[in-house]
Amino acid sequence: MPKAIALYSGGLDSTLAILIAMRQGIEVTAITFLTHFGCDISDKSACSKDPFSAAQKFGFEVKLCHLADKFIDIVKSPKFGHGKNMNPCIDCRILMLKEAKKFMEMTDADFIITGEVLGQRPMSQRRDTFPKIDREAGLKDYVLRPLSAKLLEPTIAEESRLVDRGRLCDFNGRSRKPQMRLAKGLGLTEYPAPAGGCLLTDPIYSYRLKELLDYNPDPSVKDVNLLRLGRHFRLSDECRIMVGRDENENNAIQSLAEDNDCLLWVEGYGSPLTIICGNATEEDLNLSASICARYSDAKKLPRVEVSVKGKSSDFKLSASPATNSLLDSYRIQQAEKQKEKSAIY
Repeated sequence: MPKAIALYSGGLDSTLAILIAMRQGIEVTAITFLTHFGCDISDKSACSKDPFSAAQKFGFEVKLCHLADKFIDIVKSPKFGHGKNMNPCIDCRILMLKEAKKFMEMTDADFIITGEVLGQRPMSQRRDTFPKIDREAGLKDYVLRPLSAKLLEPTIAEESRLVDRGRLCDFNGRSRKPQMRLAKGLGLTEYPAPAGGCLLTDPIYSYRLKELLDYNPDPSVKDVNLLRLGRHFRLSDECRIMVGRDENENNAIQSLAEDNDCLLWVEGYGSPLTIICGNATEEDLNLSASICARYSDAKKLPRVEVSVKGKSSDFKLSASPATNSLLDSYRIQQAEKQKEKSAIY
């Protein structure tokens, strides 16, 4: 039986690509690549659907592979550049295919499958970029894209008759209607709505990441994960703070906090949890308390007592809630959005 390794996101396209291959008697093992910039599959509130429900229903195996520091490196300096924001789409695809190639060779699989659709993504899913990506990954003619295969040059799997090219698809463009019709025919009834699953395509997140890298070229996993949460303020070159916006974010900040971090909140009132990252001076600490007080339910009081869980001791600070102008002077956000965002925050 022919064997293939599939890149699997849990989305409609990658699932359909696998099912098309399985329908031709291909034994498929799927790989889901994890980065710090995608949906956290352990957090069902963050993912709209269980990414492995289709695997359970149709009977294919899914293995997880975390790209970790390899991915951080290409985000910082991608060979083929960033997209509109911080997304290194071409380099990302090459990295994933290189990792899939290792697994293909280790398991004696015959080829690789992806759910890419010609013309669906402006940067990485073009007729001219597919061959370039495959060559860079060392997989020239070994990557089968079942959803658009009839519009592309035949691969080794097709030429060697491991796959019947006539039973592949000719999907093109951004419309999902052809995929939805095919899904119905294959009995695939549950799949996530289309969305920018990669945080690097989000302009707000991307700006925060770029700002972080400007001050810290080697951020920790905690630093990267905190970018998803709260309101962000840069107090100095060595100090920034994040202020939770609701209970879920407070809990997430609490779970990410390390022993050398400083946490602030206002007891007895609805309050955000505020985390200080980096080296904070006494002035930074007082400013953090003022910002924390501003976002608490005690914000209308002239002075607010703020609880501080420090690196070596717990104590309280008295602070006046920060003014809007003070917040704007330290907030991490694109300058052209500053005025517009102030009303929201």
